Amino acid sequence: MGLPCVRYAPAGKTTKGIVTTTDSTHPTDSARDGSRLRDLVAGCSIAGLLLPEAVAYAGIANLPPQAGLIGLLVGLVVYGLAGTSRFAVVSATSSSAAVLAAITLSMSGADPAQRLLLAAGLVILSGFFLMLAGLAKLGGITEFIAKPVLRGFTFGLAITIILKQLASVVGVHPAHNDLPRFTYEMLGQLSAWNVNALIVALVALALLFGMSRWKNVPGPLVVIVLGIAASHGVDLHHFGIGQVGTIDLADLSFSIPDLSRSQWLRLGELAFALVLILYAESYSSIRSFALKHGDSTSADRDLLALGFANLGSGLLHGMPVGAGYSATSANEAAGATSRLAGWCAAVVVAVIVALLLPQLALTPEPVLAAIVAYAVSHTLRLSVFRPYWSWQRDRLLVVAACVAVLLLGVLDGLLAGIVVSLLLTLRNFSEPRVSQLGRLGTSHNYVDVSKHPEATIPPGLLIARPEAPLFFANVERILLRVRHLAEAEQGAVHTVIISLEETPDLDGSTIEALRTFAAGVASRGRRLLLVRLKPPALDVLTRSADDTLPLGALHELSVDEAVQSLALESIGADAPAT
Repeated sequence: MGLPCVRYAPAGKTTKGIVTTTDSTHPTDSARDGSRLRDLVAGCSIAGLLLPEAVAYAGIANLPPQAGLIGLLVGLVVYGLAGTSRFAVVSATSSSAAVLAAITLSMSGADPAQRLLLAAGLVILSGFFLMLAGLAKLGGITEFIAKPVLRGFTFGLAITIILKQLASVVGVHPAHNDLPRFTYEMLGQLSAWNVNALIVALVALALLFGMSRWKNVPGPLVVIVLGIAASHGVDLHHFGIGQVGTIDLADLSFSIPDLSRSQWLRLGELAFALVLILYAESYSSIRSFALKHGDSTSADRDLLALGFANLGSGLLHGMPVGAGYSATSANEAAGATSRLAGWCAAVVVAVIVALLLPQLALTPEPVLAAIVAYAVSHTLRLSVFRPYWSWQRDRLLVVAACVAVLLLGVLDGLLAGIVVSLLLTLRNFSEPRVSQLGRLGTSHNYVDVSKHPEATIPPGLLIARPEAPLFFANVERILLRVRHLAEAEQGAVHTVIISLEETPDLDGSTIEALRTFAAGVASRGRRLLLVRLKPPALDVLTRSADDTLPLGALHELSVDEAVQSLALESIGADAPAT
């Protein structure tokens, strides 16, 4: 007599995805009009922030200023049409601009024309990969980069960006790219610094921080207007202060850059880093504000939206775009209620560009550098590290990511941080703890006996629970640990129960290992039961069942139900025949 292979049917039907509620009341026309008005105000407000930042971030990426404007307009329009977050603002970001600059510099050297082609190809491939991920329903895999890695990376990146903007302002060009030698060479050329440009940048930075107290004042736009006014009144070139220069939007056209096959292949490899930073940064912003306001979002749809936005921007030779946290939080703070705010911002930016493009070209470069430094300064807070020390978790990750960026550069530092994160994750998965379970008092709860010495182990049973999902890299080690636990009972164990509640599904290597383990258990005269099987794991084991691992050993039962069923089976076996 064997235990039945039990499958529990759901009590009732549920809708797929997030449950929503309906309200019998409907918004009035005045309420709708009020929401639209708030979206219009928010759109106008964030346009004043986004336009200067787009031009400034193009400088970080070593691209012409129109690349930032193209990315901004395409990102706002496309995400507004296809995205799911009502607050997300998709535009150029400082981190993606820095990664783009590092990749194109490593491939093009000092050839600016080649750098433009490589940048366009990289953005196109990034958009294509994001779209493929969306079509493959990979939106649930949202944490390619752990948050400690992302925070350490952005902290180190902010320091890198600010120091490189300082070098650009004062007119020195260190030969080395790693930050220690870069800083040493920059300070070594102190006598050659352009003090006039530095003063302009510091004044602009002071104004930006001063205006930050008024949330509705677009400080970057105000500073740019003041800078343009100063350009009309003062001969900045006389003081060695450069300007943005020509912003060429007259010859826009969709085109695929003419690159060799080897260049496309190399860009495809490096696009992985850009895709990771774009998606990690974007979905972190999207999810944060969705949780804050109780909104529902679709990760797969957002992947497609980001993919389309980057593909369009790349074909127009624009910047890579993502949902940066600072722009998204500014949109929420400005009172946005829907994606209409993003469309309004796109319209305002388009009008400004159409009417005032020659004036934007007069923007002093130190002013743009100050806007960049101000934009990334919000990540330069030591408080971002404090939780990891108080929690005593992930301290190595956050420090390693920051140090890697400072020592290895933006691209290599990002990849090093990702590698460290994956290695630590794999180590945790490949060396999981296996708990031996016992019954807590007279309850139905089975707990780890090492943490609850008062728990009792049913006689003749070994109940083991791996504390991590089983997969090809850890299954042999876990099953060896279970065998050692059984042998430690000195032959008193007649049934081994393994609770696989932590394992959502099984790969082929794991199935083979379980069958081999089951054969070993049977050879010692013992019985094996696998309980708490999730439906996908139960389905695949059912298809692969044989004499070694029969159907009778596979159950969705809880540990308590399995123990009770064994007790009833034992009573039935001991009852006298009639």
